[in-house]
Amino acid sequence: MNLSRAFQNVRKHSIDLCEKLITEDFALQASEEVSPPKWHLAHTTWFFEQFILVPKNPGYVVKHPQFNFLFNSYYNSLGARTARNQRGLMSRPSVEEVKVYRRYVDEAMLNLIAKNDKEIDELVILGMNHEQQHQELLITDLKYSLWFNPLNPEVMDIREYSPEHESKWISVDGGVYEIGYSGEGFCYDNELNPHKVYINDFSISSALVTNGEYLGFMKAGGYENPTYWHDEGWAWAKEQQIKGPLYWEEIKGKWFCYTLDGMREVDSRAPLSHVNFYEASAYAAWKGCRLPTEFEWEVAQDRFSWGKRWEWTNSAYLPYPGFTVAPGAIGEYNGKFMVNQMVLRGASVATSAGHSRPSYRNFFHPKYRWQFMGIRLAKSN
Repeated sequence: MNLSRAFQNVRKHSIDLCEKLITEDFALQASEEVSPPKWHLAHTTWFFEQFILVPKNPGYVVKHPQFNFLFNSYYNSLGARTARNQRGLMSRPSVEEVKVYRRYVDEAMLNLIAKNDKEIDELVILGMNHEQQHQELLITDLKYSLWFNPLNPEVMDIREYSPEHESKWISVDGGVYEIGYSGEGFCYDNELNPHKVYINDFSISSALVTNGEYLGFMKAGGYENPTYWHDEGWAWAKEQQIKGPLYWEEIKGKWFCYTLDGMREVDSRAPLSHVNFYEASAYAAWKGCRLPTEFEWEVAQDRFSWGKRWEWTNSAYLPYPGFTVAPGAIGEYNGKFMVNQMVLRGASVATSAGHSRPSYRNFFHPKYRWQFMGIRLAKSN
């Protein structure tokens, strides 16, 4: 791999995602959970600066010391930072100043990459994968913020709702399987330490649940019947008055959904998206099935097509045997989130090219659904 070229391609893709945005779009933040596009562009740049240039290049001059406060995300060991729910209030620096900041850091990074230092190269690859995570977040965060605009802005077409293929059950024999990443390429520390797990006989669907199938759950009163729901999920659905997936709206007896390519009528053949763990579990219960564990998903993933939706599993986000938190601020990347989160596997239509693998462990709190989250059913044999 030509690291300089790969670095430039990743950095360019972030800018390309914003091609159709107007200046005002760059500061949108509709809730604490999402961040403005401008913040994503700056934060990913700050990551390269603070984790690579500052410690590894003694001659590097930080151009904007105050950016450490503005664009730190959750790294407590790197000092105070802007409150997450106030990122959209920062009208300064301007979008153009952020782009200038990116170019300044990129030039310094390319000079550093040219040294061919193995330790630096590994950090650069981590930073590139970090930016790819934020590319997906930029897309999903922007979708959520634009959803509140009655003009239904059209800013990009990522083929959100292509039809799903017909489903069938895939039987998997029980036994001892090895889980986790093994290989020479990049992975996150939460995927490491391959280990054995025992799995009972089970079956898993070859296809994701579709919009049409989920609409059947809605019409059957799925959101009104507590027997299908976890208690916490039922309380969430009632408190928030949830009647369907995020972005769905019923207009004159027909269901529509907002996409980044504008408002579209719900395609019954397309894979369901934007449901949380509570909804996914309730639907599975209604069908007399369940969600797969993350280990079952990994064992079976080479027998079906995946990548359109992040797929909820019934596994809590916990460390693998032997997991240790890396020293310094890098150690805050994954380990401190291993509580009150559920694992999702796969990838989505918003995931950057080359940023998925069978062992990838995504994770979110059960209530969140603004990512492209879907359902694949499983059942015990």
